[in-house]
This record gives sequence, structure tokens and C-alpha cells, in this order.
Amino acid sequence: MSMPKGSNVPVPTTALRVELGWRSGPGVPDADASALLLVSGRVRSDGDFVFYNQPAHSSGAVRHEGKRDAGGQVTDTLLVDLARVEPAIETVVLAASTDGGPFGQVPGLYVRVLDAQRGTEVARFDSADATVETAFVLGEFYRRQGAWKFRAVGQGYSSGLEGLATDYGITVDEPQHAAPPAAPPVTMARPAAQPVPTPPPAPPAAPPTAPPTPVRLTKVTLTKEAPSVSLSKQGGTSGAMRVNLNWEVRKQFSGWGSKLGRAVAMHADLDLDLCALYELSDGRKGVVQALGNAYGALNQPPYIHLDGDDRTGASASGENLSINLDHKQSFRRILIFVTIYEGARSFADLNATVTLQPLNGAPIDFSLGECTVPSTVCALALITSNGGDLIVQREARFLVPERGVSPQRTVDYAYGWGMNWTPGRK
Repeated sequence: MSMPKGSNVPVPTTALRVELGWRSGPGVPDADASALLLVSGRVRSDGDFVFYNQPAHSSGAVRHEGKRDAGGQVTDTLLVDLARVEPAIETVVLAASTDGGPFGQVPGLYVRVLDAQRGTEVARFDSADATVETAFVLGEFYRRQGAWKFRAVGQGYSSGLEGLATDYGITVDEPQHAAPPAAPPVTMARPAAQPVPTPPPAPPAAPPTAPPTPVRLTKVTLTKEAPSVSLSKQGGTSGAMRVNLNWEVRKQFSGWGSKLGRAVAMHADLDLDLCALYELSDGRKGVVQALGNAYGALNQPPYIHLDGDDRTGASASGENLSINLDHKQSFRRILIFVTIYEGARSFADLNATVTLQPLNGAPIDFSLGECTVPSTVCALALITSNGGDLIVQREARFLVPERGVSPQRTVDYAYGWGMNWTPGRK
């Protein structure tokens, strides 16, 4: 049952899952969840802001998990562990911001608090009065007499995520504007020089304090119309870039007896494998994948590492691999692709999102779109070297292997990698 604005309820457990939800559709703006950890109504530093570009708090108390789209119902999730919130923190604000329009165009907006272990609902607030706001504080956790409570807030901002963040003390990275030209110097006659007494020596200056690094709020969504982006222009020039594949099975069936129902049943044990073909600047080629335990390495060639193998499809984090951008000069090209290992005969009825998150740059994401062919392998993104920079190209290309040809060999043929393949297992 939805709470009225301004009401509060006790929070009976500390491990919580917070879902920002809404209905997607044509012309509906995208939305993003965020959290701010406050002392006396302000952040202590920019590190107390958790959002898509800064997905985890240093204490481990709040973590941004990302989005899922299940048949047009979208959720963006935060994991909150109140037991790990530092004693100085009084409030954890739960906020949202839009990209592409105001919240008045976002139907069915709500925030829901769940017991992370049991999945039961602790609290829910439905926002029904949004108009021109592009950022919202939907709710907050706050301490009261040694216990935590949740309050439904519903306070909007028309200045977007930047306005909300700066209101709580966040330093935001703003575009630099050219300074106006300096006025021409004025020449004046100098008076006769007079002797000046020598001043006493000045005390040594204190070392300058480095200004705080501003928070970068930008992100990039690749589309068919704008399919590529430069990593360096987005600030992704060093550190490990995390590549994430997350998926949801569409639930568009009316009964298990139908043909579509049986197809969805096969997805119950769906096992997708995130993989990468690579070609290094010295000509070496290879593949990083769970099949054959070819997990790669981050700090030695190929500088690509598969974090693990999500064999159930139920993990909130999906499949992940990391690319070491400190060695970007070693890459000629990298093709990120995904195969169906077992559990389905094609990517049909699957909603999937790819996110590339550089350590120091803006996240790059895109959706795969609808699969209309019997595909078991999909090329996701092609990363190519261009004069010291890396260019990310959205592929989202569903491929259909010929009879007896493996998905890996199929994607190799499509992109001319020229490798020799042998059967493998995991």
C-alpha cells in the first residue's frame, strides 16, 4: 500500500533493496536513481553522493545496482545496508533524475523499499503530482532514537540532477566558458624612482590545498542514430573499464500451455556468456570467455579479464568483464559479444542492456533491441584504436550460426578475426 507524502514508517531490517520504478514507452524520458548520505542536511564530501557515475559509497552502505526493463516496467535499484552507515550520517536521501524530459512525462513513478533477503515490501511511495521537475527526492532513511525510519518526501527540482546535487553541497563539474578578452594595457609615464626600504623576509607559504575533484554528471547512451563515442572525450583514459551485460526475460505470455509459454520456460535456466575477441597492437589475437576457462588477465596481456560466469541469469549484477585502459596503446581492436550457452534457442523475448563504465569517465550504455532471428550469438560493441584513443561502436548485431558452426566461429567470420577454433567446455 502506498504511503501518503510526508508519512513515515519504521524500518524493520537493515539490508534493503530500494527500487525506483516507472513505465517506459514512446517519448518517456529515462530516469536514474541516486542517494546522498547527509550530516546536518549536507554531504561531508562528494564521496557521499552515490549515482551512475559513482556507484558505491566507500563505507559499503549504499551501492547503485543499475536498471532492468521487464516488459515495459523499468526499475533502477540501490542496495542499502543501514548497518554499515557510519554513525555520523543522519540521513540517506533517495533521489531520482530524468534524462530527456520532466517527471511529468514519466508514468507510474514510485519508490519501493524491500527487505533484501526476504523480498517483502517494507515501504512504497507513489509520486502522482510531478509536472516540470527533472529531479525528485522521493524518500529518505533517517535515524530517530537509535532506530531507522523511512519517510515519503516527494520534493521536486526543475534544475535536474545538478541542481539537486549542489543543493546538498556537491561540487559539480561544469562546462568551461572562455574568459572575455582582457582590456588593452594603458601606457602611463613613470614617476622618478625612489629608494624603497628592504622588507623583512616573508614567512614560508603553506603548501596549496588541492581543490576537490568535481563530480561528473554526464553519461552517454548509444543509439542507431549516434552509435559511437570516443573514450578520451568522455574522460575514460585510464584505470579499469567495467563492461556489464544485464538481462531480463520478457513476460508476455498468458499460460504455460502456449508455445510462447514453453519458450519462456526454457529461459528459466538461461546461461549467457559474455566474451571478448581481441587483437593487440603486436598482432596477437585471442578470446576471453568462460568456455575453456579463458578468463584472461587484467595486468598482463591481453589486459582483459572476465570477472566470473553468471550461470543462472538471476544475478543482479549480470555478466562483467574488465578492460585495463592503462594499456590502451596495446589494443588494436576488441569485440565484445555474448553467446547463449544453454537454456534457450535464441535471444528472442530477452531485454538486455550493455554498460561500459570507465573508472574516471562517463558511463556508456545501450540496449540491444528486439531479436527477430534465431540467433545464439550477438555482437555487442566494437572498440577500435584511433591515434591513441579508443572508439566504442554500438553493434547490437544478432548473428545466426550455420548448422554445425559454433557461435564463436560465427562472430569470428562476421568480423574477419581469422582465428582457429577447437571445441571447449566449462
